[in-house]
Amino acid sequence: MPISSLDMEGTFPPTREAEPDGLLAFGGDTSPERLLEAYRLGIFPWYNEEHPILWWAPPERCVMRPHEFHVPKSLKPRINQGTYDVRMDTAFLQVLEGCQTVGQNREAGTWLNDELKDSCLRLHELGFAHSVEAWDGEHLVGGLYGVSLGGMFFGESMFSKLKDASKICMYHLCIWMETRGMDWLDCQIYNEHLAKLGAYVIPREDFEEELKESLKKDTIPGPWHMPGQHETR
Repeated sequence: MPISSLDMEGTFPPTREAEPDGLLAFGGDTSPERLLEAYRLGIFPWYNEEHPILWWAPPERCVMRPHEFHVPKSLKPRINQGTYDVRMDTAFLQVLEGCQTVGQNREAGTWLNDELKDSCLRLHELGFAHSVEAWDGEHLVGGLYGVSLGGMFFGESMFSKLKDASKICMYHLCIWMETRGMDWLDCQIYNEHLAKLGAYVIPREDFEEELKESLKKDTIPGPWHMPGQHETR
């Protein structure tokens, strides 16, 4: 079956029509409206500047329930000592730029192009997209961002400039989600780094059923705040 081509007003095909690797469609745009439609269907964009916009619905989805976050032994002292000041939604653009340019993301980061960054910023302004940030004094040293709908947080990317900064952000995100009754952290694609923190894969069909149930919950609007968080910059 040929891969579907989207025009600017086209709708996504059923996810069951995705290729074995999860590629579902190409083209269209990454407007905030299109992105929200995709997330609600369990679809996400992932591409680089050499390709058209590519939309994915993998046959297996990497996920984690907030209470299932596994704290590695080496991470516990850093959490207990409060090594970093963790905040939410105070530096969304800086987190986007960190995910685009820091470390291993530098080579693969072209997928977060200017058009997609602008759409993510608009989703942040609308209260759907959020950042979790690790600060060392006045310096942003790690973070993650994603989109929240219902009881689901769709994690998009993370970065670290100092040891374990993004892991600590993920830990605090899971605690925050659990205390507010959110259901799932969507990690999208499996990797060993995520697996060590408690993530695992479930079939696409199961993910979509969980997503449908999770979307019945009210979306918690932004900006989000950590308990005792400093004032927004």
